[in-house]
This record gives sequence, structure tokens and C-alpha cells, in this order.
Amino acid sequence: MQMFRLALFLALNLGLVIPVRSAQSIARDWDEQILAAIRMDTPHPPVQARNLFSLSVCMYDGWAAYDNVAVGYVYRGKHAAGDVAAARREAISYAAYRMLKERYAYSRSASNTLAALDAHMTALVYDTNNVSTDPSTPAGVGNSVYNAVSAWFINDGALQLRSYADFPPNLGGYNPTNQPMATGTNGVGPGLFDVNRWQPLSITNAVDQNGFPQGPIQRFLGSQWLNVRPFALARMNPALPWLDPGPPPHLGGVGDAEFRSNVVEVIRHSGELTPDDGVTMDISPGAFGNNTLGTNDGTGHPVNPATGQPYAPNVVKRGDFARVLAEFWADGPSSETPPGHWNVLANGVADHANFVKRIGGSGPVVDDLEWDVKVYFALNAAVHEAACAAWSLKRYYDGSRPITAIRYMGGLGQCSDAEAPSYHRNGLPLITNLIELVTTNTAAPGGRHAGLTSGKIALFTWPGQPADPTHQVSGVRWIHADNWLPYQKATSITPAFPGYISGHSTFSRSAAEVLAAITGSPFFPGGLATYTAISNTSLAFEQGPSQTVQLQWATYFDAADQAGISRIWGGIHPPVDDFNGRRTGSQCGQGVWALAQKYFDGSVTTIPFALTIRPLSPSGFELRHDALRGFFYKLQTTTNLNEPFTDDPAGFVGALDPSLVRTDRFAGPGKFYRVVRVAAP
Repeated sequence: MQMFRLALFLALNLGLVIPVRSAQSIARDWDEQILAAIRMDTPHPPVQARNLFSLSVCMYDGWAAYDNVAVGYVYRGKHAAGDVAAARREAISYAAYRMLKERYAYSRSASNTLAALDAHMTALVYDTNNVSTDPSTPAGVGNSVYNAVSAWFINDGALQLRSYADFPPNLGGYNPTNQPMATGTNGVGPGLFDVNRWQPLSITNAVDQNGFPQGPIQRFLGSQWLNVRPFALARMNPALPWLDPGPPPHLGGVGDAEFRSNVVEVIRHSGELTPDDGVTMDISPGAFGNNTLGTNDGTGHPVNPATGQPYAPNVVKRGDFARVLAEFWADGPSSETPPGHWNVLANGVADHANFVKRIGGSGPVVDDLEWDVKVYFALNAAVHEAACAAWSLKRYYDGSRPITAIRYMGGLGQCSDAEAPSYHRNGLPLITNLIELVTTNTAAPGGRHAGLTSGKIALFTWPGQPADPTHQVSGVRWIHADNWLPYQKATSITPAFPGYISGHSTFSRSAAEVLAAITGSPFFPGGLATYTAISNTSLAFEQGPSQTVQLQWATYFDAADQAGISRIWGGIHPPVDDFNGRRTGSQCGQGVWALAQKYFDGSVTTIPFALTIRPLSPSGFELRHDALRGFFYKLQTTTNLNEPFTDDPAGFVGALDPSLVRTDRFAGPGKFYRVVRVAAP
């Protein structure tokens, strides 16, 4: 989000400004610190999701250290204090401060962020030089929590110690199939070898969303995330994605027709980015949203459950809605990136004056700190999980982006009429008023394609960012297909990683699942959340909207779906990326919530697990058992069940994956096995 952070949830109830809670917990305090740090950093969604989760683990484990029921995720020590509230505040602050200092030492704005963290810790009246790990003091507990959490994440596959840079290709790192496309020229360039694979972009004067110079040639951000350790996801083969909805459709291969229809949908949406076509739509929650998972089939909600009344119509210009939606969810300058975006939404929910904080929507009312540490733990586990799932698919399938597909197919010609000029079987289909063949007559002065080149394919679409975005609007017009650009800034154009699946869709649905579960309702408090984009001042890519537009969502899922839809109008993803992102995100969020609850109520220590034995050839056995990441397991054996079991020489082994495998070459039919699990050795 951009400049509307605060306004978003001052309007959570039917668009009215409402009172919000003024006091904040120490966990909320540190969450605001990381959001501020993210806003000044280079946008890197999977890194920021990991940072958010790491901070949340520190805060949750610091809280759980003084609770008799909850089980910490990494640090599991238990401590007593005369003033538990003060001890928690101090322990959480030391753990959070040290984690943020560690992570944002890698930031492009490190000097500013680290100084701000020091100043904040000092303002809390805590000694920034206190690194004691004495567990009899809250500071010592907090520093111990940080040490444990830092050690857990430091070798999780993110390559933090390499500043998150992937290994070179000869050591297993990513190597693009295609050579870069120079976006300032027409076409895809001579280095496109496979249109179904990602093509890096070469962008003149490229900058990231916060203005830091980039490239100019894109490198796959987060390509190593195929190997990053998630929260709850499991797989047997480390070379495969954590979740697999199947491959994207391929032009000239499996799913050819779907590939083509997806390309057309992106072009169609790009042609709707004007407020001057006379088309309006009702974006009220009573008419828009409430989709089946992985579709846009919804027709809205019949009533607001908080009021019992129908939602009022909200009719706006389609072109204004499309542009506002695309920019709101694009997470542009000073943005928290998609993972942080959902922290802002969660904080808005917590601030709602009429919201009652019950974990899962039932049971006792909890205080602000307990609510916050549990929400952040589950929510940021969900966005980290989504990053692992989505980026593993991006690496595995290496899916292309619309800018490559549209320019490539448009450059080949048209595929509709083999007898007409410029025919190519892999060209674009001709669709009147959207995709047309330029002829001598239509290219002549006064013609519908005036100024274009005869024989080329023309698209009726947004032509790119205007020279003066503050005062000018590009609208839509006919351009050469091989010059097509997405609705983005000219200095960024498309994110620096493969398309399939949509990170926005995956992050958003995963987060929405957790917020719906932990609040006990899919609906925002009051049944409505809004963001108002003021006319002619709220857009950054060009002037707009032409009229004030209020985005509205009844449920967390409606908001998540709009995040996905925004990427179609933005030209960043085709629908298949969005829909499979939503489905994958749903699996992530539901799996995270199922496991997170067990840490909250302590039942994680009693989850059953099974030991299986498989004979090996020519002798011995493979022993495999379920495991919980971060717990410790010890194999024991005996040859006589009436005698004590003997510990395996390896002793307790910490689980990094959801299963542990051992081989016993000396096993025989008279040998018995068991596995002992402990939270800490």
C-alpha cells in the first residue's frame, strides 16, 4: 500500500470514521518497526515474509516463555517473574530488537533503519548493549530467544549469509533459459528460446519501487526459495515444489488453448484501463465478490451480517476501478510488500473498536499482547509458507510473463485466418475492437490504425506510462502488439521473477485463511472494509482516478481475490497464475492454522507419529518416522522387550523436515525399535 495505510481501517464500518484503540501492545510496537523497515528497503517479498515470520517467532516465543500452556516454536524454556507483563515486554523487546538488527543490516537503508531501531529501544528504556543470556532476567530470556531463533533460520536455505544471492549456476543456482528483453525496443529480442519460460527484462534507468537503482538486467529474486524451510508444508523430494497445482499451460504444448485464452484475457483487461469508455460496474460487496475458491464466479453477499441489511450499491467507472485496484495492491513506493500489507490489514482489524479478541472467535477474551503475538505468529507463518510454496513453483516451472507472451505472439502475426496476411499458427487471434490486423487502409491517416505499420498486429490497449504521470492519462488506443506494456511504471514494468504462480494471490489467500480462522469469521469487523481513492490524486502510474473510488470488501477472501484480480489488470499475471495462486494459498493458510493452534494450546507435544520400517537390499532396514520441525527425536533399540531399550549413539536429533530417516544395516528379525520425542534435549 502507499499513502493510505491509516485511512484504510479508519473506515472499517460502512465507510464511517470510527474510534480505534489508542494503546498498543509491545508486539504491535515491534510489528510497526518492521513495517517501517520494509517500507525503506528494496522490495523482496519472500525475504520480507521470512523476516516477518522470524520476528513473529521471537515475539511469540518470548511471550510463551512466561506461559504454562503454550509451546514455543523454537525456544521452549519456561520462566517465572514477579511481574509477568513487564517481563514479557522486556523479553519480547530484546528478542525483537536483536532480530531486526540482524536482518536489516542487509537493507539498502541499513544506516537509517538500524539507527531507528537503536533509538526505539532506547526510548523503551532498555539497554542496547545488554547481550546477557541470564535466564533469570527478562533481558536474558529475550536474548536467548533471539539466539535460538536466529540459529534456526540462519541455515534454512534462504542464503542469508550470501545476502540472499543464489549460488552460481555451476553450483546449482538458477540459470535463465532466455536472454533479456530490452523493453525500450519493440519485440522480445533475439534471445527468446522458449516463450513458455521466464524472460528477464532489460530496463533502461530501472529502479525498484523505492527508487533504488536496479539492473538494468533483471535477476530472479528468490530463486533459491525452492529450498527454503517452511512452517508446516511437507514433501518427500526436495527437488519438487512444496505444493503442486500442476504446470502452467504451454503455447504449442499441453494447455495450448488455455495459454492463448489467458493471453487474450490480459489484453482484454489492458484495454479496459480508461475511464472514458462509458462502462460502469457495481463493486459493492452486494454485487461483487463472494467467489468460489479459484474463480471469479461470485455475485456478492446478500446482506451484511453485522447489520442484517443489504450492502448499498457502489457504481463506479470500470476504468477507474481497474486502475485503483491495480495500484492499491501493486505495493508501490513506501510499501510493506504483499506480506507486510496483510500485517497492516490485521492491525486494522485489531484496532476496530467493536472487535472482540477471542482466539478462533470463541473462548475467553484475551488481552492485546496475547492476541497480537498469536496473530503475528500464525499470519506471518502463513505468508512465509506462501512464499515457500509460490517461489518453489516459480523456480520449478519457470513460467513466462504476459509481456513476453503478448509481444512474442503479436510479433509472429495472427492465427485466425491462414489465408489472410501475417498468418502464423502461434500468432494472436483476431478479435474485432481488441486484436486486429493493420492494413494499408486502416493505417492511412484517419484510419482506425493510423500511423501503425501495415501487416502488423494492433492491440487496443493501454499504451504505457505518460510522460507526466501527475497530470496526464494515457487512456487506451491502438498500438503494435510487439510494443505492449503492462500497467506499471516505466522504470519497473514487471517483477524480477517468473510468473507462475502469482505471489500476490498466494500471499493474500494464505493470509485471509488465517485471519478468518483466528477471528472466527470470514467477515471484516462491521462486515465492511474500505479504501477511498480521491479523484486525480491517488494514482502514481498516471493521473487518476477521474472520480473518487471506494474499494469495498466484505470478507478477507474478497480482499484476497481482488489482490489477485488486480494483477490481471496490471498486466503482471494471466488468470491461471491468479487462480492457482489462490488455491495454493488456501492450502498454505489452512495448514498453518491447523498447526499453529497446537502450539497455542500445547497439544503440539502430543501429536502422534508413526515409525515405519522398510527392508533394504541386500540387508538392513530403513527407518522413517514423522517429525515436527524443531522437536528432537532419539532412536532406541532392544532385542528383548523385557529388557531396557538402548539409546542410538547419535542421541537426540533435531528435526528440520517433517520426517526423519535412518538406516540400520545390522538390523535383524529379533530387533525392536522405538522413537522418543522431546521439545528440547
